[in-house]
Order: sequence, then C-alpha cells, then structure tokens
Amino acid sequence: MTSRIQDKINEQQKSPLILAGFFVLAFPDQAFKLQQMNTPYPENKHASLRTLAMPADANPSGDIFGGWIMSQMDIAGASYARNITKMRVVTVAVEAMTFHLPVFIGDEVSCYCETQRIGKTSISVHIETWVRRDRLTDEVIKVTEAVYTFVALDKDRKPTAINIG
Repeated sequence: MTSRIQDKINEQQKSPLILAGFFVLAFPDQAFKLQQMNTPYPENKHASLRTLAMPADANPSGDIFGGWIMSQMDIAGASYARNITKMRVVTVAVEAMTFHLPVFIGDEVSCYCETQRIGKTSISVHIETWVRRDRLTDEVIKVTEAVYTFVALDKDRKPTAINIG
C-alpha cells in the first residue's frame, strides 16, 4: 500500500463512512467485507432469526399479523435463551410489547436479542425486530420490541436453577 493511501486511511479513521467510499474506490475487491462491517443493524445484540414476511402471514390489507411477528420473536428469544443457559426453556411472559411500525409482505424480518436479566430459574430477553424493506439496500427500520421471559426446565419439565458458569 502506498504511503499516500495509508495517510488517507489514517486521516479518515474517525469517519468510517467517508473511509467507506474511499475504500471501495481504492480496493473494490474488499468492498463486500467493508459493507458487512458497517452494517446499520443493532450493535451489541445477537442476531437470532432472519426470515421473509410472506403473503400467508398477512391480513387482507397486506400488513403482517402481529401474532406472526410475536411468534418469530418467541422463536428467536427461545433459541437465544437456550444458547445462553444451555437448558430447555419455555416462554412464561411477554412484557412491554410495542409495535412501532407495520411489517409488509416481502420485508426481510430480523430479530435481535440481548440478555436483560438472569434470575434463579428464568432469563429475560429484550428482543428487537427490524425489517429491511428493500433488500438491495442496507436501510433497516425497527418495527417491534418486547421483553420475553423464559423459564429453564429440567428433564421432568419442572423449573430448575440456571447455572451459567
């Protein structure tokens, strides 16, 4: 790499979006890797599910049923909780469910999870649902969020202590 290019990169270290345009022009074969690094999706959250909203999931007006979104969030949260606890988990509560915007047929739906609290037998997971309406861009919109609580079960399907360690 020439010193001119290295100097330009050093100057732009505090502005990754400006650097992104320069980087793509200077190194087009690496553009895809840069695009992955500068994703607009939530940081510090675990991507637990990605799917497409299909016509079978919609009402006659073309909006996706809220129950379908809740079920996708439940699947994502349970998978995440099981991965954290390494135990069988079941949903026991959904708190603060907020539908910010509608989801439409064809939207790419992604659920992101973050541990909110771990109790003796339960784990609370904050789940955000984001959509990408135009799959040719990186523009994403947060459409729904909630806190789901899962309880860990033993082999007899009774609540059991969570031991993370």
